Amino acid sequence: MAQHVNPYKDSDLGKKAQVTQMFDTISKNYDGLNRVISLGIDVKWRNKVVKILAGTNPEKILDIATGTGDLAINLNRTGAKQIIGLDISPGMLAVGKEKVTEKKLDQTIEMVLGDSENLPFEANTFDAITVAFGVRNFENLEKGLTEINRVLKPGGTFVVLETSVPTKFPFKQGYQLYSRYILPTIGKLFSKDKVAYKYLSESAAVFPFGEAFNNILKKTGFIRVENKPQTLGVATIYVASK
Repeated sequence: MAQHVNPYKDSDLGKKAQVTQMFDTISKNYDGLNRVISLGIDVKWRNKVVKILAGTNPEKILDIATGTGDLAINLNRTGAKQIIGLDISPGMLAVGKEKVTEKKLDQTIEMVLGDSENLPFEANTFDAITVAFGVRNFENLEKGLTEINRVLKPGGTFVVLETSVPTKFPFKQGYQLYSRYILPTIGKLFSKDKVAYKYLSESAAVFPFGEAFNNILKKTGFIRVENKPQTLGVATIYVASK
């Protein structure tokens, strides 16, 4: 079971409300900060997700925890006729909507406010579903994954891109140093929310990855589950079917 990381220990809000508040606060700086923190490698990871899905020729895609819409916009390259980006943070969605409009993709991409654990869609709706750097923010991981399974069509593809922890020396030690000290320091320089990037690094450190996350996917009804570690194991792409 994923450990609960509380981003705002002095708050009476539940994790869902806290995460919403946090992402609303950092929404304007999120894209630039992501590029700095990942050294731009997150772009390469998203391109791999797009390539995986392009081979399945999906017509309708749901991108959960879409944030500012980076992956949803890239998914346009799959040739899908309809892409829905869903997020719980109005602030992140506002930035995403601006980007979608700038790229003249309003006819293909719709940005929707919604909760990953209570998806506002009928069962068996989507050919493909993606989540990039979002599953570790679910308040109830298994409930969220079960919901995703419900709205995915039989035979559809589910792809998760998430941070993970390198297991080999010296990459494991280097990652721990970076995530514990350097990442929160960079976050403070860019964002007025001093705990946001501390939370993001802490939540990544305790989130189940590799075989542990594979097993959770299987438990929640997914089949043909595989994980593909990226860049020495600092991120992992999971691919599964229904």
